[in-house]
Amino acid sequence: MLLEDKLKNVIRDVPDFPKPGILFKDISTIMLNPELSKEVVAHLASVYSGQKIDAVAGIESRGFLFGYPLAMALDIPFILIRKKGKLPYKKKSFAYELEYGTAEIEMHDDAVTAGQNVLIHDDLLATGGSAAAAAELVKQCGGQIAGFSFLVNLSFLNGDKKLQKYSSNSMNLVSY
Repeated sequence: MLLEDKLKNVIRDVPDFPKPGILFKDISTIMLNPELSKEVVAHLASVYSGQKIDAVAGIESRGFLFGYPLAMALDIPFILIRKKGKLPYKKKSFAYELEYGTAEIEMHDDAVTAGQNVLIHDDLLATGGSAAAAAELVKQCGGQIAGFSFLVNLSFLNGDKKLQKYSSNSMNLVSY
């Protein structure tokens, strides 16, 4: 069975979360299956092992779940991109719009060095707001966007179009 089919069999739909009218794709069910989790990380590592990537940046919080193991598998640093107020040191911040509101994310200002090629990872691509905001943070620190990696793409929301201005290298494992 293809990895995409395995993932589609376990990703849970949660209607009306976080607000009415949203169909939330719950990836927490993947973590209940250690073999499937390992397969996801191994697949991501095989995709990115030949690319010039100097670090993986994960977007809080579900982007940490596979982003950090991916960085370890590639033997490169992992960068935390967190919600406003969660990082203790000097930081850069960027405000953006979500499909259901607004948010602001931050990154330590020394997490990325000038010229570093950074892969941005998150669990899900919807409208592209979070990933574009993460790209802006990386760019503020002088980094370059090596690409974007997602477990799930809600393709009907066209978030990948918003990310084209940062990188044409965008990959997902499952598309709805």
